[in-house]
Amino acid sequence: MQALAAHPHLHAPVPSSPLAHGVGSRHDLPLSPFYAYAGAFAALLVSFLALGLLWSSSRFRGDLAGRPLPAGLQRMADAPATRTALRILGAVAALVFLLHLLLGPDDPDRNPAAGALYVLLWVGLVPASLLLGPVWRLLNPLRALLTLRPPRSPRPLPSALGIRPAAAGLLLFTGLELVVPDNSSSATLLIALTVHAGVQLLGAARYGDRWFAHADPFEVYSSLLARLSPLGRRTDGRLVLRSPFHGLDATPQIPGLVATVCVLLGSTAYDGLSDNPRWITTLQTSSLGPTPTATLGLLATVALAAACYGLCAGVLRLMNPTVTTPLTSFAHSLLPVALGYLVAHYFSLFVIEGPRTVIMAGGTDNAPAPAPFLGPGGLATLQVAAIVTGHVLGVVAAHDRSVRLFPPDRAVAGQLPLFALMITYTLGGIGLLIA
Repeated sequence: MQALAAHPHLHAPVPSSPLAHGVGSRHDLPLSPFYAYAGAFAALLVSFLALGLLWSSSRFRGDLAGRPLPAGLQRMADAPATRTALRILGAVAALVFLLHLLLGPDDPDRNPAAGALYVLLWVGLVPASLLLGPVWRLLNPLRALLTLRPPRSPRPLPSALGIRPAAAGLLLFTGLELVVPDNSSSATLLIALTVHAGVQLLGAARYGDRWFAHADPFEVYSSLLARLSPLGRRTDGRLVLRSPFHGLDATPQIPGLVATVCVLLGSTAYDGLSDNPRWITTLQTSSLGPTPTATLGLLATVALAAACYGLCAGVLRLMNPTVTTPLTSFAHSLLPVALGYLVAHYFSLFVIEGPRTVIMAGGTDNAPAPAPFLGPGGLATLQVAAIVTGHVLGVVAAHDRSVRLFPPDRAVAGQLPLFALMITYTLGGIGLLIA
């Protein structure tokens, strides 16, 4: 529950704070609900109709597509020295973070540790992964630690494992961020860090470094966002520039993908809900207590996101019996939606608290937060545009997959459930911003 959070800038305890989780409340977003909803619906409808009329065959080629980058640039990117330097950079950053936790003041206004975790890492991985690809795979300090004593005979990962452990880890982390009291205190962060490192290193000791790609929540989070990066690799290993749609199309259909995306969608939705004055009143008056009620609220929003998608997949299966795996076949189309929510909910937090955290890390106590460079109107426009753009990109990705999987005479009608899902998510996302 954020009413109990220690850091007033990271997690505002009252609705009067203008930076609650990086999302403004209604009085901060001077945007007409009618125009926001009408514009969003019109954008989705026009894109759906245009795709149905003009896009009759699949155009995305996944990891087969891309224009190769210069060979010298690839050699530098793949050089052992480059990768070693990045491993050292990640290890040094982790060490500095740990020293601040152990030796710094237990005050988030004077200690940058909380900002480093909740802003620079969690939110900063979004632009970093979009620009550079799956960066946490190279910076992950636990991978560097494992290289000091790699397991001699690692076991193969169970095929049914997929990325389910990462989905569970992401849910636990968002619970830490959005629900746990005193989530910025040194003791809480040290306990969370110890549990995370212990689970990851025990898994890596059993299964080798492949474990991180399936179980480390930050690595999976970064890798999924990197599917929308213009920088990628073809199946032959060449580093290429490509349309983000090609990378999105190549998203592996593995167990846990749907769960991971639904955690991202549901937790971001709860982040918006947690700043609503009615919800804050509910937390304060609940007979269960604030923290159990907030926990149930987080689980309910994740379950609702999953239920909506599951219902959509079930209708798809009924309408198109030849599609045997509708859940995983279209899960990639939810990644742009999740990205739109992340940008809408965390943009102001990142651009204000990110520099403040860096200043504190440089030794300045009580560093002032920089003034926002977007006014309330500009922020409202950016947030709504991010949500709508994410859903339009999701519609494009779903349409391309539909014309590949469905017979030509059913390609458009067959994706109506997906279109209805996108409208539902869009209206819900905008409602959380302006309600």
